[in-house]
Amino acid sequence: MRNSMGSSTGQRLVSALVGLCWWAGCAVGPDYTPPVLEAPDLWKLELTEGLATGQADLQTWWQVFDDPVLEDLVERAQDGNLDLAQAFFRIDEARARRGIARGDFFPDADGVGGYNRNRISRDFSSPTTDQSNTFDFFSTGLDVSWEIDFFGRIRRSVESANAGLEGSVEDYRDILVSLLADVARTYVDVRTFQTRVFLAERNVELQRGTLELTRDRNRAGLVGDLDVAQAERNLATTEAFVPVLRAALVRSINRLGVLLGEAPDALHGQFQEVGTIPEVPEQVTVGLPLDLLRQRPDLRGAERALAAQTARIGVATADLYPRFAILGTFAFDAIDAADLFTGDTGAFSVGPAVRWNLFDGGRVRSQIQVEDARAEQAMVAYEQTLLLALQETEDAMVTYREERRRRDALARSVIAAQEATELVNTLYRAGLTNFQNVLDTERALFTQEDALAESEGFVANGLVRVYESLGGGWAP
Repeated sequence: MRNSMGSSTGQRLVSALVGLCWWAGCAVGPDYTPPVLEAPDLWKLELTEGLATGQADLQTWWQVFDDPVLEDLVERAQDGNLDLAQAFFRIDEARARRGIARGDFFPDADGVGGYNRNRISRDFSSPTTDQSNTFDFFSTGLDVSWEIDFFGRIRRSVESANAGLEGSVEDYRDILVSLLADVARTYVDVRTFQTRVFLAERNVELQRGTLELTRDRNRAGLVGDLDVAQAERNLATTEAFVPVLRAALVRSINRLGVLLGEAPDALHGQFQEVGTIPEVPEQVTVGLPLDLLRQRPDLRGAERALAAQTARIGVATADLYPRFAILGTFAFDAIDAADLFTGDTGAFSVGPAVRWNLFDGGRVRSQIQVEDARAEQAMVAYEQTLLLALQETEDAMVTYREERRRRDALARSVIAAQEATELVNTLYRAGLTNFQNVLDTERALFTQEDALAESEGFVANGLVRVYESLGGGWAP
């Protein structure tokens, strides 16, 4: 009868405490509300020359270049880049950490067991019996503990872990945005260096022809040795520039290979043939400043970091209050292993427990202040991230606009240099101008053609930077 009543009382107690666990809906600490940050409604008109504001397709922005090689490289980078792979596994880590936090909602049950060989003093043994003073003791069972999350410590921990998981996803997206931009920029660099090498070698051939002409005229007594020496110097100067460009080309191809998660020399065969620098369209569509809050992963990640830190304030605050738990032990004890699970060897104890730190020298309140200060830092970091995002985007837009203007001016300059070179060579052959004019026009032609090719690469990379600053490369 006693055992039955004890069992019934224990069951009612457990039921009451479980009900209390479900009923307890409060959680100490501040409830997180996403902050509202202000951003301009529109970009400044002068920034958007060559850019149109509207609904922009940022997910596959590289397709505006209409370059199949670039599209293939982007796809391969998404599959093979090792930085991206690390970020992916960091998401797995954050997901596992959330599982650890969620695990505190459930009881802990530890299987226990033991065996002891015991011998008691003969002075404590009965002198009137033959009972041995040596015996065995066998024990096995479960130790169970279950914390009731009355003040929300566990819920706040899970809330923080959830925000941390979401933040790791944003970190992955941020790396993806940077990766796709790096692939596109490096590819543009490869094509730009190829073009510059081609132009330099073409100018070498032009200047080599001029040197042969000067030598012929020198042998005929029409010009002096000075013209020959100047022609040789001009040719050697241009030839010396070619190895610099070739080295830069090799470095760019090597970097592109690593971005794809491949060996540095893996792509050299693919770029044996000279390709053209990707052309930008006359006008591309970009979003509005407010779209940055929705699109840029670093901003979204900063907001999630703020949410996670806000939840940690609640975790720290919960330490001001008592912790309630249900503790239980269920065991079988016997002095004979054969009797361990028979008869009356079963035993249990179950009941509530409370633990309340009444004095800690101000440690808990100081920890709350620490978490509060960290939340303020996270809020400031979020605001700073928005300002930097606006700055990066505006800088990218103005750089793109001004480089387009520079490219157009250089294009006109190259046309004029080509015409001047043809004219001065004709006049020189006819003996109507001196050789210094030939040297000047040939040097100017090489300089302007190289500058134009470089600027065309800058324009393409400028557009890439615009898309990167807008957070392009993934879909919200």
